[in-house]
Amino acid sequence: MELLNLSRKLINTGNTDHLPEILSRFRILCPEYSALDEERKPWPMPEREHLFALLWDLHDTDGTHALSATIVPREYPYTFYAEYSPVTRTQMHSHEYLELFYIAEGEYRQKILGNEFTFTQGELCLIDRNCLHQEILDGSSAVIIFLGITPDIFDDVMKNRLGTEGITSFFNTALLTQKNVQQYLHFRPRQESGADTLMEQTLTFLLKELSRHDEASALICQGLLLRIFRILSTQYEFSLSKKLKKEMTWILYEEISGFIRNHLRNISIRMLSDEFHFQDDYFNRLLKSHTGLTYTEFVQSLRLEKAEFLLLSTDLSIDEIAREIGYHNKGYFYKIFTERHRITPAQFRKKVKK
Repeated sequence: MELLNLSRKLINTGNTDHLPEILSRFRILCPEYSALDEERKPWPMPEREHLFALLWDLHDTDGTHALSATIVPREYPYTFYAEYSPVTRTQMHSHEYLELFYIAEGEYRQKILGNEFTFTQGELCLIDRNCLHQEILDGSSAVIIFLGITPDIFDDVMKNRLGTEGITSFFNTALLTQKNVQQYLHFRPRQESGADTLMEQTLTFLLKELSRHDEASALICQGLLLRIFRILSTQYEFSLSKKLKKEMTWILYEEISGFIRNHLRNISIRMLSDEFHFQDDYFNRLLKSHTGLTYTEFVQSLRLEKAEFLLLSTDLSIDEIAREIGYHNKGYFYKIFTERHRITPAQFRKKVKK
């Protein structure tokens, strides 16, 4: 509730008559005037600024549908106010910056790359600079926080390890380096993760810091933005285009299979869940789709491959090799090795080394 109350306070404590000159170019609400034209929203802040928050309150008062809005940081409090009629669509547009929006309350609709989406409370969407989209104002009440992020600060945030290296690389590649590709990511909090509470707290701190706007704010806001992306990469599910989904699935497979290889001695589903923040059954489905093997079968196959390597390249005893690959039951190791090769580990070492 603190985030919602703070957003409304920032929106409604301003002067509606004295609006900044930049809003004549930026246009907070621009109804659709052509189905063929596309707008490019400019950066609405001074060049020294690398982050801003646009706050929207879509409300219905006695049958009058209206938008109240403001931007922070700002030189003085102001409130943009405009009435609209359902169903109003804004002009199709893209931005000179990346946009991350969060639904603090209600429902909010957008058309992105030809597809219509309804975003609900607690969800977020990250839209890159080239992605064409438009708002669909259907009369629903909502409070939305839009963060405008320059490529420079986004790049700085992506240099930090948000989750696994491959996932961080994917964020960076999909949303920054592919300048001619239109991309977006739709985030939903994982069930019972507490992600929505943590996200609201972080966004509240960010809005307060953007409003304070002193000499320390730039660094503090960058740290809070890093925290937001860290939460997104570890505690949220996200959806994307088929092409990017395929790419992301492959990156996850590479990350997860690599982690398993590096931790064969003590790997477990719990370790994978703690590292990658997915539910247990996800790993079975991912591995099955890429290898045809279940998690248990995949781990066993990797352990036996490593056992073969150690038998041929080291002088470790059979007991030591079994422990090294994660089997503390020597009899079980002998059983599965013999089932695979039709000979014992000792016979395998002797036969292949001849």
